[in-house]
Amino acid sequence: MPNTVSTVDMIGRNVKINQPIERIVCLVPSITELLFEIGLGHLVVGVTVFCIHPDKAIKSLPKVGGTKKVRMQAIEDLRPDLIICNQEENTLEMVQALEEQFPVWVSSISNLKECYRLILELGHIHGVTQSALNLQQAIQKAFAEIKIRHRYRCLYLIWRNPYMSIGKDTFIHHMLSLAGFDHVIDNNRYPEISSETIKDLAIDVLLLSSEPYPFKDKHIAELQTLLPNIPILLVDGELFSWYGSRLLHSPAYFNDLQRQLHLIKR
Repeated sequence: MPNTVSTVDMIGRNVKINQPIERIVCLVPSITELLFEIGLGHLVVGVTVFCIHPDKAIKSLPKVGGTKKVRMQAIEDLRPDLIICNQEENTLEMVQALEEQFPVWVSSISNLKECYRLILELGHIHGVTQSALNLQQAIQKAFAEIKIRHRYRCLYLIWRNPYMSIGKDTFIHHMLSLAGFDHVIDNNRYPEISSETIKDLAIDVLLLSSEPYPFKDKHIAELQTLLPNIPILLVDGELFSWYGSRLLHSPAYFNDLQRQLHLIKR
């Protein structure tokens, strides 16, 4: 007979889960990758179309929809013991519909400390505590090795038509700060920003994210007309916005950005 345990998720909801957990549907791309990293990939039976890491393992898994809209019947057919969601990436309506039939554990991430909590709690829930602890400590060690040569005033764009940036209460804003960037927009979560505003900002560098909008070299040329004397860099959005095991790679990338800007600015 399964043993039912209660746990509190990251938004304070009490979630009752039958143990042992044998079938997980994950609707959060960065957490899907995390589950594989800490040794739980064999339990994952369904993911979103945006779950792309680890690429070889993900290809064969059923896709149940996107992060904002899922196919309920596809999830029902998978008979999950647990569904993992995120407060920002998934919708309240989705969570409410899913929890009528299945246990739904919701994460909420805005800073590195909460990432550590996410890793350790998922490890505890699924019985891989040591593996989760090892990963958390490895990420913590990597972030301790960030070398900030200079702090740069920046604007980080995530969308085009209209241009959209990020606010101070987002995970990306926190990562930028750790990487040595002071973001000049600090209101709202994902504010729209006009070309005129971009032109008037006092910034040292403009950063164009690879996701969710896939900025390319041609967009650098487009924006350089607004900021003719400001460096514009394409950056890996996953390393600024994915929480979980991808954070292992973020500090080295941030150090490379610092070196690159040091060469440009000197």
